[in-house]
Amino acid sequence: MDVLQAEKLTQAKTAMSKAYAPYSNYPVGAVVVTPNGDSFAGCNVENASYPEGHCAETAAIAAMVLAGHQRIDHLYIMSQDLTGATPCGGCRQRIREFAHAQTPVYLCSPTAVVKQVTLGDLLPYAFGPEFLQTAGDE
Repeated sequence: MDVLQAEKLTQAKTAMSKAYAPYSNYPVGAVVVTPNGDSFAGCNVENASYPEGHCAETAAIAAMVLAGHQRIDHLYIMSQDLTGATPCGGCRQRIREFAHAQTPVYLCSPTAVVKQVTLGDLLPYAFGPEFLQTAGDE
């Protein structure tokens, strides 16, 4: 594991430690990395009204957008699951908004990258922004 990857794992682990998951007891941390190397972390935040919670990937993407970025180069998702948790369906689509099919997704345990997949592996035949016409394209 290289130094940059170790740094991202530390960020993901710190984010996971901040998760608010009193209902599922399944904390998750995520780190999205932009093409210029900036990274943004997020954790899951549950709510008693279950649909109102937010996933770690969503929180990390929101932090990235707030900082003025709109592209994901690669991302890390960490859970306590030793086999590596994958993003939920909604998060796969949210990631797709800012990434392409070949974007690397690192599925992590608290100590290591367990598996590397691509967004295309997780979301084949994805619907993305390029399918929609913008007002300026008419």
